[in-house]
Amino acid sequence: MSDRIERPWALMRHHAGWADVFHIESETADSITGFYPDRETVGPPVNYSVRAVLARFPTMEAARAAREGAVLEWRKHDAGVREAEDKLRAAERAREDAWLNCLRGAANGG
Repeated sequence: MSDRIERPWALMRHHAGWADVFHIESETADSITGFYPDRETVGPPVNYSVRAVLARFPTMEAARAAREGAVLEWRKHDAGVREAEDKLRAAERAREDAWLNCLRGAANGG
């Protein structure tokens, strides 16, 4: 039996639209242990649930390339997200105005 991990490089969610490269040193059915090679200080190994892994790769270069491609894909949707956020803010303003008008109308015998 080999201890070699076939795909030891993982992308872990950092925040929406970004993933950190993580090196898996050991794993069980439920957890992984490893480190983030791109961080300034590499501390002791950290443990995560296997559910924290977004994707796995055989090399660090493959993980980084996938991350960069995913960032480009994410950015394609920026304008649509901004437009939706503008519509949401306008709808929230309309709701707030309607609520205030209802309260004021009731106060005035409405």
